[in-house]
Amino acid sequence: MQTLVTLVLLTCFMLHCSAGPVAPSASRVGCCLGFNQTKIPRAAVKHMAMTLSDCPSKAIVITTVCGANFCIDPNWKFAKKQFALFQNSPSRNGFNSKKCRK
Repeated sequence: MQTLVTLVLLTCFMLHCSAGPVAPSASRVGCCLGFNQTKIPRAAVKHMAMTLSDCPSKAIVITTVCGANFCIDPNWKFAKKQFALFQNSPSRNGFNSKKCRK
């Protein structure tokens, strides 16, 4: 079920992302061509997932509470730590606690 939810979220993300400075370039749905070096605070993180296994480059895709998406280098120490905390926190303690101010 989690895999299906991740796939749906990644598909929606790729279909709705804009070509701004924080949006990744995509050669195909669910894949990232570049990385962003922005440290996203845990409170602003709504969801985190790895790109699909058949993507040319692996990345962590972060979706914020405001719906912005970031492709982050999975080898970056900060990203590894955040992703591990997100995966191991069943209550998502510290994540998704910030409200979006649009």
